Amino acid sequence: MSYRHTLILVVSLLALAGCQTEETSNTATRLVPEVVEAKFVESGCPPDRCAEVVVNALRFPHAPALSEQLRQTLLAMSTGITDGSDEPLADSWEAFAQAFFAQAKDARQFGPPHSAGQASLEAKVYAQHDDLLIVELDSYIYHAGQAHGMPSTEFMVIDERLGRVVTLEEMLIEGREEAFRAALARAHQRWLEQVDANEDFRANWPLSESRNVAPLEMGWTVRYEVYEIAPYAFGQPELHIPNDELLGIAEPRYLGLTSD
Repeated sequence: MSYRHTLILVVSLLALAGCQTEETSNTATRLVPEVVEAKFVESGCPPDRCAEVVVNALRFPHAPALSEQLRQTLLAMSTGITDGSDEPLADSWEAFAQAFFAQAKDARQFGPPHSAGQASLEAKVYAQHDDLLIVELDSYIYHAGQAHGMPSTEFMVIDERLGRVVTLEEMLIEGREEAFRAALARAHQRWLEQVDANEDFRANWPLSESRNVAPLEMGWTVRYEVYEIAPYAFGQPELHIPNDELLGIAEPRYLGLTSD
């Protein structure tokens, strides 16, 4: 083979390799989660007053790092049991249950008869599209004597092309944070009209920032915790921003505008 033919062959192979690399960067491994179930019941407690912890979570058999991140995030938002730092003391379902039972035992001293503590930790697929997997993490904590339990929700947005969780900052075009806030404010105004909020409501429950965003096929959903922008009776309010309002604000990748 001549030098010229060898050079052409090498250049052609490099060009082909470049194309393959580019194609690989746009491919994704579709995540198929498995359900993780567990139930813990307090022992040594009065009849009908034993606390319970129910876990319905997910794990990714081929992505252990994501499985661990999901578990740690769900535990962190569920426990509220710390040593004064931001890190929860519970690092497993079992440890969380034992810590919760200790709190339940203390709460029983002041709670009404036949009242028992309850805790649920749940992860479920909220949406999966355009190589994005959005997992909804939910917790509900109730201790005997409380007027009501406290729910909490967090969206875990996994970019299957990257194989990791992405943040709101990564989903927004750099420098467009203020524009996103304006779009969120417009969505809030639409929500206020939907719930027929009066002037007192608007004055007492102003909009606050939330980073709990789920990029769906038709638009982004922003979910708030109870008491953040409305009374407990309103649950966890959701604001919706359609994709056309996010053009030039969000990265096209997270508006479903990039090719497969």
